[in-house]
Amino acid sequence: MTALPLRFETRGAIAILTLDRPDRRNAIDAATTAAMTDALARFEADPDLRVAVLRGEGPVFCAGMDLAAFADGQVEAVLFGPGGFAGLTEAARTKPLIAAVHGAALAGGFELALACDLIVAEEGARFGLPEVMRGLVAGGGGAARLASVIAPGRAREIILTGRMIDTAEAWDLGLIARRAPEGGVLDAALALAQEIARNAPLAVSASLGLSRAAERAGLPPLWAENAATLRQIMASEDATEGARAFLERRPPRWQGR
Repeated sequence: MTALPLRFETRGAIAILTLDRPDRRNAIDAATTAAMTDALARFEADPDLRVAVLRGEGPVFCAGMDLAAFADGQVEAVLFGPGGFAGLTEAARTKPLIAAVHGAALAGGFELALACDLIVAEEGARFGLPEVMRGLVAGGGGAARLASVIAPGRAREIILTGRMIDTAEAWDLGLIARRAPEGGVLDAALALAQEIARNAPLAVSASLGLSRAAERAGLPPLWAENAATLRQIMASEDATEGARAFLERRPPRWQGR
């Protein structure tokens, strides 16, 4: 039997969504996107489930889009389908979703974490949007979202350099809600989820909606521009060169076209 790319478990009022492709560093393909869409719909539809935790199996949280899926023509399903990247980044949600990050959350993996309502990270975790180093843009909402959750100047420095930040810096920037010791991120995320789940569900949902009001007002008009920009950049010669240079382990030769 083929293993599912995403596991759905429950612990009382908490749903645990586990990206389960450790051999691919939990990279996102079309099957994972479809599974995420189904899992989010199941979570939203169940009145007994109050909070969800998104985590990754294996050594990292998520390494972004699966390059094999990219080469296999799954771009439309993964990036531009319902719910945006991985079925999550543009999804309409009413219940809290917590990212439990360990290892690395890079490129699309960081975008998944940013799309959640809260991030819990263990010591030693790394975050980054290295797309500019590959001739691409963080088109799963990363470029737009990061500047809405931390100071714009700091966000642009991270986006435009493509450098990684660690748990300590993410904490100082106000990016993460709680820190956990190495190996303890799931327990810390579940503890936070339980604290939230004890509260009145209507009040939690309403409070979450109000806390995201600015994002809801600002992001939806940007999604069409975001998609158009991403398609344009992906079709550029520099994007092709970035991928080739990465695979050949050499510095890219940018042409600006």
